[in-house]
Amino acid sequence: MSDKTQDVSHDVVPAGVEELEVIDTRSGAFGAHDTGDTSGFGGLVRPVVMPGAAQKPYGGWFDQVADDLERLAPPEAIEKIVIDRGEITFFIRRASILDVVTQLRNADSLRFEFCSSVSGVHYPHETGRELHVVYHLASMTHGRRIRLEVAAPDDDPHVPSVVSIYPTADWHEREAWDMYGIQFDGHPALTRILMPDDWPGHPQRKDYPLGGVPVEYKGGTIPPPDQRRNYS
Repeated sequence: MSDKTQDVSHDVVPAGVEELEVIDTRSGAFGAHDTGDTSGFGGLVRPVVMPGAAQKPYGGWFDQVADDLERLAPPEAIEKIVIDRGEITFFIRRASILDVVTQLRNADSLRFEFCSSVSGVHYPHETGRELHVVYHLASMTHGRRIRLEVAAPDDDPHVPSVVSIYPTADWHEREAWDMYGIQFDGHPALTRILMPDDWPGHPQRKDYPLGGVPVEYKGGTIPPPDQRRNYS
């Protein structure tokens, strides 16, 4: 079977993980509190765990891509490499993301020509790294897919735009700005794409109020969701 048609889930043996990263602890059923629950589910406590850094050898083509990127990228550009569920993620320092994607697109041994997605994530309890940007890249030359992830603090939500390298990132970065407030420096027109231009705040952040419109039903009034119960 050629390298272009190999299934990563079979080709790559998951690497060992040094340790798991606990980024939050959640309690209660579905994050709800003070609901009068007598089932016992309100007493649930669950840590939010992320996979830690993987160790070489990663297996399959992961090692070749990682070695080439480490050789071509700026020093200290790669924070860590995570392998989880047969997929590889490179955590990149935000100051280096433009240099990294340039090498990923242009180097003959890498040739990740297509950026299929740029999305935001909000981890409010990950102090100093509350906002994440996730990039999905595909190499049509080599038949491979990888993920990049960049973190930025809530009080400095700036990440360089990759639109100059991947024009398909244009509307994706606008959506990440609209929903999460991530500032993509160098974007040609960073404006809202889903919400009205005068909309206050960024609706997919976890600290954004639920809001709602009261609904009347047969004389009874159902309050907005954020007034019915308290969500963590």
